[in-house]
Order: sequence, then structure tokens, then C-alpha cells
Amino acid sequence: MTDSDMLRIDRRDDIVILAMTRPDKRNAMCDQLLDEIDAFFSAPPEGVKVAVLTGTAGHYCSGLDLSEHKARDAEGTMRHSRGWHQVMDRIQFGGLPVVSAMYGAVIGGGLELACATHVRIAEPSTIFQLPEGRRGIFVGGGASVRVGRILGADRMIEMMLTGRKYSAEEGLALGLTHYAAGEGEALTMALDLAGKIARNAPLSNYIMIQALARIEDMSKADGLFTESLCAALTQTSPDAVEGLAAFLEKRAPRFR
Repeated sequence: MTDSDMLRIDRRDDIVILAMTRPDKRNAMCDQLLDEIDAFFSAPPEGVKVAVLTGTAGHYCSGLDLSEHKARDAEGTMRHSRGWHQVMDRIQFGGLPVVSAMYGAVIGGGLELACATHVRIAEPSTIFQLPEGRRGIFVGGGASVRVGRILGADRMIEMMLTGRKYSAEEGLALGLTHYAAGEGEALTMALDLAGKIARNAPLSNYIMIQALARIEDMSKADGLFTESLCAALTQTSPDAVEGLAAFLEKRAPRFR
């Protein structure tokens, strides 16, 4: 594994830290950075169990780099948006648990990126914002679904209409982040949580990532049936046998 131009890759045993490195742009998202993120999640290295996604120089990701905006017609804009959706889906549903260590700007496309990850940690400097209304545009990287499900349509409409900024504390109350960390402590907390996740049974992690968000889209009856299928897959696996044995023997499980 080697660093990309805009993505620093640091492997620590079965955990990988991915740091966006565009400090002069507050890690704003451009096509190249998106492609480098996509390349990693399209083919994670063998043996990696968890990824930690973070920024550099005081910011997570300040959204789309408007200085590199390309004029597109309606079809080109739609295709570009759908390309973002594919990358965000790969992060959310690729099977690799992803923890975000956030600070500074988590704005626009940066918030869309963060909400595609599974565990989010915010330092006190974190600011959440969807300022697209001020630019005469609309979200295109998945916020209407991912952020909308966290906030609800009513609050997201208000957030976009007014361009308001949510603090880390407000983001925690609203669900935009799951954990509050002290200044400079998000990455340490992220690595600690990533270590705990990596010690889970791989199949259980995979099923949780694949099933729960999809069950949310289902009817109650379909969701319950899918839950039973997931239970059948996990509870009859070798990992389940090992997990039960470890519990009875009062030891840590030795999963694959």
C-alpha cells in the first residue's frame, strides 16, 4: 500500500488510517480525491478489518472544491452526482467498517462523506453545514438520503434554507456524530473503537453493515424476515461456535 497524491494511507496491523491531504483547500473534495478514496474501498488490502477516515491540518472535509467546478449540462451533472453515489455506497456497503475522526469543517460533500461511514467522532472544533442553498445548487452526493434520515426532512430543509452551522455538541444531540472527543483526541478514540470493531466476528460485522440500513427501507414484515435470515447466517457460522465457547470458557474469542 502506498500513499496517493491526496490520500495518506497508514496501515497499523488490521486497521488502516486514511487521511485526506489537501490542507490548503481544507481537504475540499475534488474528482481526484474522490477517485483515490474510491480506489481504496474498491479493493481494500488483504487482512484489513477496519478503516479510519480523517483529515489533516485541522479539517475533515470542507465539501466540494468549487474552484475546480466544471460546467456540465443536466445529463453530465446527473452522471457526476451518480458517480458520487457509487463511491458513497461503496464506503457504506463495501463490507469494511469505517470510523470517521472529525474536526474542523464537515461541510457539504464532507458531511455526505462522513454520513456514509459507520461510526463518527467529533472534536469540539467540528462544524456541520449544508451551504448549497447559498451557492444556488442542491446536494448531489447522497445527503438527501443519508443526512435526511438522521435529521428528518423538516430539520434538513431548515438547515439548507438557512445555511446554519451545527456545532459538535449539537451534532451529537442530532446524531450527526456518535461520540464527542476532546481537542486532538478524535483519532485516538477512533483507533480505540476500530480495535474493538476489528475484534468482532468478521461475518457479524459484514451482516450489520449490509443488512441494517436496507432493513430500514423495508416493510415491517420484510424487515423481520430479513432479520431472521441474518440471524440464521451468523448463528450457524464457525464464529458463533467460537464466540459461545469463548464465553463459556471465560476468554476472549479467537475469530478468523
